[in-house]
Amino acid sequence: MKIILATNNEHKLSEIRSIFDKDIEVLSMKDVGIDTDIEENGETIFENSRIKAVYVTTELKKKNFPFPYTVISDDTGLMVEALNGEPGVYSARYAGGEGHDSEANMQLLLKKLNGCENRKAHFSTIITLIEEKASFLSHMMFFEGRVDGTILKEKHGTEGFGYDPIFQPDGYDCSFAELGIDLKNKISHRAIAIGKVAEYLAKK
Repeated sequence: MKIILATNNEHKLSEIRSIFDKDIEVLSMKDVGIDTDIEENGETIFENSRIKAVYVTTELKKKNFPFPYTVISDDTGLMVEALNGEPGVYSARYAGGEGHDSEANMQLLLKKLNGCENRKAHFSTIITLIEEKASFLSHMMFFEGRVDGTILKEKHGTEGFGYDPIFQPDGYDCSFAELGIDLKNKISHRAIAIGKVAEYLAKK
């Protein structure tokens, strides 16, 4: 089975490929000739996830990509309780500027939480799945994964990406970046959501 993932982010692509069974081939946008930076202008991670999946599906139709095929996209947000859900939908570009500056994002978050005792937070991932069986037959579904945890006061660990060095999941005494890729890919918000996708596809 081939799945087109609505991303050209190598970190995300590698993580999702490692979660799926080996008999599922996960292709990036570049693999199918789409080298575009999709504008994520939704007000929620749910909307951004849907925007990306619909965009890739539309482009594949323009290219007369052979049916059937499945497109999946994800959008993830870190929601911090004391900051009323920030950075949320703006997690990847929290510090502003061009591109995704993970270091600047982490430093801004730590600065805003300086002196704050309530450091509860959670990661949430929304995955949109679109099955295209023919030009007139399309099916869309949504899957969610969530992990609760705490924002640490300083960075710990070097693996992972994004906010991983400052997020400690509940039930563990270390950050996502210290868990190791194999363990993180079993318990992360994205892993939970992808697991639900895999269960759905396995039943087909």
